[in-house]
Amino acid sequence: MPLDIGMDNCPAGRILRGMTDMREILIVGGGLNGPSLALALAQGGHSVTLIDALPAPLREEAGFDGRSYALALASTRLLQQIGVWSRIADRAQPMNEIKVSDGTAGRGPSPLFLHFEDSDLDEGPMGYMVEDRYLRRALLEAMAVEPRITQISGQRVVAQSISTDAVTVTLEDGAQLSGALLVGADGRQSGTGERAGIKRTGWDYGQTALVCAISHDLPHDGIAHQFFMPPGPLAILPLPGNRSSIVWSETHAEAARIQALGDADYLTVLRPRFGSFLGEIALEGKRFSYPLKLSLANAYYAERLALVGDAAHGLHPIAGQGLNAGLRDIASLAEVLTDAARRGEDIASPLVLARYQQWRRFDTTSLALATDVFNKLFSNDNPILRATRDLGLGLTNALPGLRRGFVREAAGLSGDLPKLLRGRPL
Repeated sequence: MPLDIGMDNCPAGRILRGMTDMREILIVGGGLNGPSLALALAQGGHSVTLIDALPAPLREEAGFDGRSYALALASTRLLQQIGVWSRIADRAQPMNEIKVSDGTAGRGPSPLFLHFEDSDLDEGPMGYMVEDRYLRRALLEAMAVEPRITQISGQRVVAQSISTDAVTVTLEDGAQLSGALLVGADGRQSGTGERAGIKRTGWDYGQTALVCAISHDLPHDGIAHQFFMPPGPLAILPLPGNRSSIVWSETHAEAARIQALGDADYLTVLRPRFGSFLGEIALEGKRFSYPLKLSLANAYYAERLALVGDAAHGLHPIAGQGLNAGLRDIASLAEVLTDAARRGEDIASPLVLARYQQWRRFDTTSLALATDVFNKLFSNDNPILRATRDLGLGLTNALPGLRRGFVREAAGLSGDLPKLLRGRPL
């Protein structure tokens, strides 16, 4: 029988050193994608071990730090199916409208050229904003009561090897665990993928994202705003109360300069970009910055191994689809593996894993290329390009059929959806 390793009082090294624990599926990475996949797989009847490098107290930290996520409607359906959404629904902010326009610092936004409303969808809000602290805690709580999931915290995977019928990982303290399949949910610098020899393709956008949360005097009414500034996009995303999440792109040099400022000077730079439509603004929580790069794995699987989330594809945040694309991976992989197990197949066979790659690779590559083109088209101040794109998107906004298509895409409801994204169990 597999060992049941408690996250708090049974350190992996003390129990496993000198022996191998056999589980069906091993997941490396305890951010958001790894736990979501573990819960989805457990629903399908699989036994799972989740390995995370962060110690348990850090993973359970519940303080507000400013980080938030835009969850598409389809993603909330998945979270509902895996027992997470009910834990955070009362803390989620619906996005009832999305307004898109060109903007220039100090001059405010240009006339609106895209406006999406939940009435265009007929299925409720297009999505919800959820703070990192609530989503992360809800995932941990859901895993803690799921008997098919074992958690190992504070341990890095330093090696992996393949045998005829298993994959074995070695932790930094020398402990080893084996399973039928290894899944990398360990980010853009995926050690899981690198050790398997999976190469990556991508490039630097020359932009850095500045991320923070703000409070403001006036209510946002559940409206998300996207201003396309010459250096890069500025997203203003509604949070519960009179608060919003900011994702703001600048050139690397300018972003480094702004991030080094004190809070008061930081706000002085933000205000002319943000505008005054929500009244006076103030910072809440921490400030973050990270360079924007495209990073695509050349393959989503190798022998007895699969990649999900940023380990498979790191996208530009311009469309807000990073976490949503990862949750699509999770829904697809969980369905492929569960169906294969019910048919008596080896869940880690190349034929099974190729189905997962076929389902997801075209979609994510298309999304990556679309966001790349969109960013290049809008992150400039060329008057000819500005006039052309404003005209084209204004036409889209005027045609109900095209606008509805954009809304369904933003809500994650287009394409060949896995069961979990349709709100159905595995």
